[in-house]
Amino acid sequence: MNDMILNDMILIPAGEFMMGSDDGYNDEKPAHKVYLGAYYIDRYPVTNAEYKRFVDATGHRQPNWKGGTYPAGKADHPVVRVSWEDATAYAQWAGKRLPTEAEWEKAARGVDGRRWPWGNEWGAGRCNSQETGIGDTTPVGKYSPAGDSPYGSADMAGNVWEWVGDWYDDTYYASSPARNPMGPSHPVIPNRVVRGGAWDYDDNDARSAYRDHYVLIYCDRWVGFRCASFAPALGRTKEGE
Repeated sequence: MNDMILNDMILIPAGEFMMGSDDGYNDEKPAHKVYLGAYYIDRYPVTNAEYKRFVDATGHRQPNWKGGTYPAGKADHPVVRVSWEDATAYAQWAGKRLPTEAEWEKAARGVDGRRWPWGNEWGAGRCNSQETGIGDTTPVGKYSPAGDSPYGSADMAGNVWEWVGDWYDDTYYASSPARNPMGPSHPVIPNRVVRGGAWDYDDNDARSAYRDHYVLIYCDRWVGFRCASFAPALGRTKEGE
């Protein structure tokens, strides 16, 4: 897999995958084929240490840290208490962007429609969800490689919910484009999608097809993010291509 890594990012090759779930909640239906151009996605969620560099460089607001920095011993934990607007600002500063919902899901489950990143059977010890009883975030990559996706992305189930770029619409899948969907342009409610479950949510929420959503300014101790970027050398240079 090393030849598929660009710095801290993993290449997700162009192609189709099955998005959504016919046996999940209504907003996951219908399962449908989606084609995505090639893109890169962060191997891990953005950590406290990475986010602090952004805060120090830009003066952006801190995520409720005390004493001007993240809690001791949590440099390699995913940053939390960041809103969608905070996550977007970080991504822009880093020269990246938030992944689309489709990009996030393909990176999480691959092309074989698996329920969780590692497969179709729930696996204790493969992610940080409510079932572990830990009751807090864990260092990114703690459950790697056992909990990794087919592409090698880690922590896509559990640990923290991850913001994506799309507006939320519970009926979007019925009419979404079959090629590089970007989410609804006119949402019914002004909420953005989060994916992946978190340490305080159960195995069902950690499914790769599960969708949740929050208002843009929402920030809490179980919400973080990871970044993505286009892969222009492979033919996709802007949104929608």
